[in-house]
Amino acid sequence: MRRVETPQPPEEVVSIPESPEEAQGPADPEESEQRRGPPSDQEVTDEISRELLRIHEESYGKGAASAQTFMSDNYVVVVLDDLELLPNEQFLLENGKRDTVMQVRTQYQHAIRASFDAAVERATGRKVIGFASTTSVDEEQFVAEIFKLE
Repeated sequence: MRRVETPQPPEEVVSIPESPEEAQGPADPEESEQRRGPPSDQEVTDEISRELLRIHEESYGKGAASAQTFMSDNYVVVVLDDLELLPNEQFLLENGKRDTVMQVRTQYQHAIRASFDAAVERATGRKVIGFASTTSVDEEQFVAEIFKLE
């Protein structure tokens, strides 16, 4: 058996520029004046509202009609209005078990707290160090989620 060697192309030597000014990379598609700064407070509150609505819907199977987020220096408060109750919760309410519905919802909110904290931390860039949740299942049904920031 005869061995045939194929000629290898000569290795190309690539020089590395000495300074960034000599580098020939792709041009930046944006001018420096067009670069975004940190998100505005409105962008942060909108993101938190969207994320908490999404988490509620994915967790419960139902959500709320809307969410409003309020921020201060160290707190974020999210109110989810027109809460959609599950059929079993509605049944319990109709049969006088309001406290049971509120207790189960409060316990569940604390069980999925990590998801809420992560959403608030991503949007604000700050660590959540405290959480409280309350649900109103009376005539006006809503949830208030309160986050204390570091």
